Amino acid sequence: MANIKKEKLGALAKARAKSYPLWFFLPVGIVYVVLYIVPTLTSFYYSMTRWSLFDVEFIWFDNFVQFTQDPFLLNGLIHTGIYAFLTSGFKVIIGMMLGAILTSNIAFRGFLRNITFFPVLVSTIGIGLTFQSLLKPEGGVVNEALNFFGIANVYWLTDPAIALYSVIAVDVWKGVGLATVIYIAGMASIPTEYYEAAKMDGAGTWTNFRHIVLPLLRPATNTVIVLSLIGGLRSFDLIWAMTQGGPGFATDVLASVIYKNYQAGFYGLSTAGNVVLFFLIALLIMPLSRFLTKREIEA
Repeated sequence: MANIKKEKLGALAKARAKSYPLWFFLPVGIVYVVLYIVPTLTSFYYSMTRWSLFDVEFIWFDNFVQFTQDPFLLNGLIHTGIYAFLTSGFKVIIGMMLGAILTSNIAFRGFLRNITFFPVLVSTIGIGLTFQSLLKPEGGVVNEALNFFGIANVYWLTDPAIALYSVIAVDVWKGVGLATVIYIAGMASIPTEYYEAAKMDGAGTWTNFRHIVLPLLRPATNTVIVLSLIGGLRSFDLIWAMTQGGPGFATDVLASVIYKNYQAGFYGLSTAGNVVLFFLIALLIMPLSRFLTKREIEA
């Protein structure tokens, strides 16, 4: 009997020891549920209602049907795709180039790294309003500089043909610092023995970059692609601060279409739009992330 009791006590002690670390996850789990799970489920509910501050009417999927029939939805989807693709592509290319430069033996390397990363820390709204002023057709600093060299004014934010690309350029300038830091970390983790072995074989700078750096930077590249795409697909604040979707609807993206419905008082419709945006991002990013991870493992 004594042995049986000892065994039971031992098993109970082991069970407690195993469950003990799980209690440390409880505070984070509560925060996650309260700040993420509950609002997400609430959004799903309100997306199927016609609601205001004082009344709620359950209408099932009518909001989703109405949202898909929005005449500006296709335009917003196209602009969202262009915005996400170009911003992520340029952040990968420029971030990798800056990462290579800022890991080499150049003067003021630490200072240049800080300068590159600084825009990431600045408020997006602040940057949007600043560039809105800098890119003014008349009296803007950028056009004044162009005028000095004899170049006529460019209507950066008021010409429908280039307004979206002007905002994309500002977004890349603001976000490329994060991509650069990720690439710097990736390049710093590459063992120097690879470069030494390649040097003994007579490999040059381009050969090292192509056959050593690029393959070993694949995890960093995958991270930059996924983060940049998510940011581009859900981008709103910079666009709204600079153009508010204009001129006309030239810079409208999916998020700004949703916000305009909210401004018009269609709260349930705008909530349905947010749910659509959520699933759109999930359906694009999850398969892409799995594909990139699979290629990374196979490589």
